[in-house]
Amino acid sequence: MEEKSPFKGKTGLARVWNALFYSVDGLKAAIRHEDAFRQELLLTLFCIPLALWLEPAALGRVLMIGALFLVLIVELVNSAIEAVVDRVSLEENHLAKRAKDIGSAAVLLSLLNLAVVWGLVLAG
Repeated sequence: MEEKSPFKGKTGLARVWNALFYSVDGLKAAIRHEDAFRQELLLTLFCIPLALWLEPAALGRVLMIGALFLVLIVELVNSAIEAVVDRVSLEENHLAKRAKDIGSAAVLLSLLNLAVVWGLVLAG
């Protein structure tokens, strides 16, 4: 028999409504506590108007802006991984290091993706 988490709450629309506020809390926490997220958010806020001003085709705009949001999403996941690892233990551990390094690698790949997408769209 499957155990249910004692942290699971409401269902249906009430769950979606609560999830919205949990997500806003997560964004606030990332802005407050994560330097890398703040930097990438500033990059995004600068680059979205730039993508619109450069006037590539609509598909190019979508790709450019989507690549920016992908960086933010991956950074949020990376920050969550780091927070959980640090919550479990601050002692050095090869698995904790691996988890943090893999999260960091995911951010790096999302940033490389951003550069490639922007470069290809702007090169036409």
